[in-house]
Amino acid sequence: MGIIVRAETAADCAAVAALHIQAWQVAYAGIVPDHVLTALDVSGRTAWRLERLADPDSPFRNLVALDGDTVTGFVCHGPYRAQELDGSPLQPEYGEILAIYVHPDRWGTGAGDALLLAALDALPQPEVRLWALADNHRALRFYARHGLHPDGLRATYRPTGSDVDIPELRCTLRRG
Repeated sequence: MGIIVRAETAADCAAVAALHIQAWQVAYAGIVPDHVLTALDVSGRTAWRLERLADPDSPFRNLVALDGDTVTGFVCHGPYRAQELDGSPLQPEYGEILAIYVHPDRWGTGAGDALLLAALDALPQPEVRLWALADNHRALRFYARHGLHPDGLRATYRPTGSDVDIPELRCTLRRG
């Protein structure tokens, strides 16, 4: 049947929240503190997703990958959120992949490729950016296969509920 990518719906939010947490717990083991990973909550994440999805003014879009009826991954994309770095408003002249996660049992199946390509197709900007944890080597290799490479900008990410600052790298794809 193959992987289908479509817009996320409210009916998808619980499955997306669960796979998001499972992906974090596997991908970020040894990078994000264990107490942060074990405290992740599916019901809270589901409610957050439903709230975000219901916002008609949001400039961000969510897509899901399906294998049959099973949600296997998601991606969120939109304009670049530079305000988190320097206080300025969104920079719509740049696109951003805000998040992309696939259930760990589905890594290597093409779901991540399908999601990333769909998001890149939906972003019209000549430059697309994303942030990745510096020690998430698997993700960095995945992004590099799609032309997204570290561009020299570094920052730190502090997960909710943590007092640990985790190094992250900005990756950029320049096209056209």
